Amino acid sequence: MLVDFTAPVSASPAEVEAAAVAAEEGGYDGFGAAETRHDVFTTLTLAARATRRISLQSGIAVAFARNPMTVAVLANDLRLISEGRFRLGLGSQVKPHIERRFSMPWSRPAARMEEFVAALRAIWHAWATGERLLFRGEFYKHTLMSEFFDPGPNPHGNPPVELAAVGERMTAAAGRVADGLLVHPLTSVAYLGERIVPALRDARGGSLDGFTLSLSAMVVLGTDEARRAEAEQAVRRQIAFYASTPAYRPVLDMHGWGELADRLNLLSRRQDWAAMGAEITDEVLDTFAVSGDPVTVADRLTARFGTTIDRISLYTPYEADRHQLAAVRGALRG
Repeated sequence: MLVDFTAPVSASPAEVEAAAVAAEEGGYDGFGAAETRHDVFTTLTLAARATRRISLQSGIAVAFARNPMTVAVLANDLRLISEGRFRLGLGSQVKPHIERRFSMPWSRPAARMEEFVAALRAIWHAWATGERLLFRGEFYKHTLMSEFFDPGPNPHGNPPVELAAVGERMTAAAGRVADGLLVHPLTSVAYLGERIVPALRDARGGSLDGFTLSLSAMVVLGTDEARRAEAEQAVRRQIAFYASTPAYRPVLDMHGWGELADRLNLLSRRQDWAAMGAEITDEVLDTFAVSGDPVTVADRLTARFGTTIDRISLYTPYEADRHQLAAVRGALRG
């Protein structure tokens, strides 16, 4: 597995830039930034200018907050600025955020995302070849591209497109139109092996050759018992936050934890975050996260995902010790 580093979701643009430099100096293969409090294309532009080797990924950019043309332009520019190192990671987000935070339309997300990526590729093809842009779909239509707005061929080619997915429909869409899948952190070994991989194989005619599976794995690390306990509580809360989302319920259902999903959703509506974390038992924690010292964490991640996942990063919703993270990376690479 290639080992990537993901910037903390709370990081400012300047902190993302500094984290990318540190990740490159630390020997990581790739660097990812999320789109939470800041624009991911802006932060990765800073990272691209400050680094030379490491690959850069939006993990994720919210597709449905934009349209295919705006994403095509942003991704093309970042591919240029990074000199071919940018990978476009896209996700749908969930309905309440798209409709109520971004004031954008929501319907049939898997079908919409599949068409979104097809439109992206049509736009890039028009720029690369000079052919007329004629994309007409159910959700998007792009039929105008004058020379004044055409950037022309990108000397580094188009960025690979990787889609985030949990459900089987979105996973199948990724298999049909994307270059890779961003596996959600709330994914068990069983769900990966019995739902995600079969859906991808069906969509791709049985073969995953040339297709990249990336995972941000939740881990519990700590330099002493007290810090390990703090990290564990943070991971329990993060699992509870994800598990409260109705769109992620199939993962819980597979393990017979549908009632847990209902309880967490109710508590989330009350914004009772402390009570949500307390609902995560040791069994649930161990299903979705790996705990231990750096070597143990690396061994367990390899045992769980070494034959399936191509790229892995460590998801630590707490301030993890950088030396321990580096030790995990070294053990994974070793």
